Amino acid sequence: MKNKLSATLLSVLTLALCLNATSASAEEKSEFSICWSIYVGWMPWDFGAQQGIVKKWADKYGIKIDVVQINDYVESINQYTAGQFDGCSMTNMDALTIPAAGGVDSTALIVGDFSNGNDAVILKGKKALKDIKGQNVNLVELSVSHYLLARGLESVGMSERDVTVVNTSDADMVAAYTTKNVTAVTTWNPLVSEILSMPDSYKVFDSSQIPGEIIDLMVVNTETLADNPAFGKALTGAWYEIMATMSSDSSTGVAAREYMGKASGTDLAGYESQLGATRMFYTPADAVAFVNSPALKTTMAYVAGFSFDHGLLGEGAADAGFIGIETPAGLFGSDANIKLRFDPAYMAMAAEGKL
Repeated sequence: MKNKLSATLLSVLTLALCLNATSASAEEKSEFSICWSIYVGWMPWDFGAQQGIVKKWADKYGIKIDVVQINDYVESINQYTAGQFDGCSMTNMDALTIPAAGGVDSTALIVGDFSNGNDAVILKGKKALKDIKGQNVNLVELSVSHYLLARGLESVGMSERDVTVVNTSDADMVAAYTTKNVTAVTTWNPLVSEILSMPDSYKVFDSSQIPGEIIDLMVVNTETLADNPAFGKALTGAWYEIMATMSSDSSTGVAAREYMGKASGTDLAGYESQLGATRMFYTPADAVAFVNSPALKTTMAYVAGFSFDHGLLGEGAADAGFIGIETPAGLFGSDANIKLRFDPAYMAMAAEGKL
């Protein structure tokens, strides 16, 4: 499940972990590893590994790719940042505030989807977002949930000063909500669905109201990718074969979605409900169009602003543009410190049938 590293831990990890990562990864090699954690948009990696699709594409390019599930989302990104994995599934915000802020030059190789309702603000006994004023809001602090809350508050002329954020682990969120004192939460699916099934619970804001801002990615080490284009080709080819399978209305497609649902702790209906709140880019052409849009640069400016305001860009960050974010529409931030890149090149190869 999506989670987030605290600012304190980030500052401790910044130098110790990441200098090792960049030096260790920059080499030509034949064996690679990626990690993922449970979330609707990342379950395809599990399916692709179990069905041999990732191996098929790795074999095509004469390499090996190990696909590893890590139950703690934060830990998966920490391990990627430390150089223990060549790629990792994460959101755009976390890619900026953990590996990029830690000095690890990272590339969004595959833009898989964006949350289109999977992340939500939920109130107990109240039906409007404005009713959140003065309440404690339980969420994973400094996560995409925190970002969603901030964007929601902006939409009704409020700010974080109007609420009190209570840092709560995603593992404890549902249990916390069942207690009398917890009246407001911000979280993600499948927790959203579980909480909304409880009496007197109302969704008052969700990610469909900020479309395209909470983006789910497969992020890889930029130097590793540059030295090993076969790695990028194999991962991308495997991903879009999986997408073609799971998006099909055939019995094979249904079976794929049912597998992903069960593997994520729900069933076919539950997983398809989560897919309904997710804008999946099933074709590479759709993903390329999204990445090429100027809206992506605008989104990352929002994300960088939030991250800077909350101290997530590192102790040396003087402003929101401290870290350069490269997009096809142009650069946001420092051209002397580019650490996050949205590069559609490999997805474009898939769209053009060149993998």
